[in-house]
Parts: sequence; structure tokens; C-alpha cells
Amino acid sequence: MDISVVIVNYNTRDRLLACLATLEPELRGLASEILVVDNGSGDGSAEAVRREFPQVRVIANADNRGFSRANNQALRQAQGDDVLLLNPDTEVRPGSVATLRIALHELPGAVGVGPKVVRPDGRLDLACRRSFPRPSVALARLLGLGRLFPRSRWLARYNLTFQDPDLAAIQFFDEAFFMYGEDLDLCFRLKERGGRIYYVPDAVVLHYKGQSSVQRPKLMLREFHKAMWTFYRKHYAGGWRVLFVPLVWSGIKLRYGFIVGLNAARGRQVVSP
Repeated sequence: MDISVVIVNYNTRDRLLACLATLEPELRGLASEILVVDNGSGDGSAEAVRREFPQVRVIANADNRGFSRANNQALRQAQGDDVLLLNPDTEVRPGSVATLRIALHELPGAVGVGPKVVRPDGRLDLACRRSFPRPSVALARLLGLGRLFPRSRWLARYNLTFQDPDLAAIQFFDEAFFMYGEDLDLCFRLKERGGRIYYVPDAVVLHYKGQSSVQRPKLMLREFHKAMWTFYRKHYAGGWRVLFVPLVWSGIKLRYGFIVGLNAARGRQVVSP
């Protein structure tokens, strides 16, 4: 089989159906399969997919098992030589799947490739390309310096905003990450084993970001900061660097507390952490 597409869904029925509709023409001529893992949605997502896309394999969980665990359920069943991981609130632009597959098979040392992800208003979704959050990179991120100085090579390394967004640029997910950080961790492990991760701007995906997490802003905020700590503890807290663990822990807790306080002062929840 050429390719397996894996989508984890939670209460985004309409976006999920739109996503699947954009995939159909992208998979023509390929031996393919689509696996949708539904994490206990209450909006009839699983039933709608079975009705409108009977060729899609639906794995329906009774509860929300988290993004990493749900992806792993599908990955253990996937039969494709290539695997495309998609969020349900995305739409794939024409030709993007073919472009990604060519890049994956032809770029030197490629073990993973990612598309250019844009928001509905045309802005680049910064999460589609980033460097690994080494302590210095994470500190600049935590202090908000990357936003203040987006053209600085030293302060904006987390989202690489100093670079042109149109430049070309292993195992399963770690289930210690409930949501957020799991993709970064996977890429880090692949790179550590000598693989290369490429950003492929000729492939474009539209992202209606936060369609599922907007329903659970408190959970989203907590899990985002928990993922920061999980990633740091797993990859950067060994050896002499253990001395910095209290500082990093305090920094993450302070950032979380600051945003919670800011939300309370504004009388609303911040959707994006």
C-alpha cells in the first residue's frame, strides 16, 4: 500500500468531513487507506464519517484517550509505506500529498516532511516549522522575546520567524504527551537517530486551528505547559543540566500562572497558548 492517512478527531464533525472531502482527489491513483480515530466525540462524528465516507476505517473510542495514544492506535494498524498525519480541522490544497511524497522519497536523508500550513486569513501558522526548544530557545519563547524581535536569529529560533516561510527547508508517539509536544518529540527522536526533517512549502494545508481545543481552553492551557515540562525533562534534564531543572520548572509554572491571571483579568480564555 502506498500511503495511510491518520486523523484523530474530537468533536469537529463538520471540519472532519470537509477534510476528508479534500483528501479524496489527493489519493486518486494511489493504493491508500484512511483511518479516523474518534476520541469519544459527542457530536456524531464517527457516525457521520461511516455514513458519508464508508471507505474510511473508523476507530471509535469510548473516551478521550489523548492525541498521542489515539494516533498510536491507528499507526499500529496502518499498512501504507508512507503515513500522512492530519488534524481534522485542516484542508489539503491540490497536489500537496504528491508533493510531500516526492520530497519524502527524494530529499537526502528524509525521514519526515511537513507542509506549509496557513490560517484561513492567509497568515502562516507558525507551528508548522520550528526548531527544537533547547534551553536557550525555550527561554526566549517563555519570555516572549521571539514575538518582540521576530527577525532576530537568536531570539526567534523557536518559530524561525527570521526565515522566509517559502524556503525549503521512528517509532510511535510518546503517550506521556496527552496533547501538544508529541510531534516535536517524535521529530527530535528521528533526528537523534540521524534522520532529517524537511519543511516543504510547495505543499500547502489550510488549518482552522483550535476547533476542538477551543471547547476546552483550560485543559488546553494546562496540557500545553505540561508538554513543555515533559519534553524538557525527557531530553534536556540529564547530566550536569539537572542543575537547571528547578529554574525551568519555575519558568513554566510562572508562564502558566501569568496566562491564567491574564485570562482572569480580561474575563475570558486565551484560545492559543
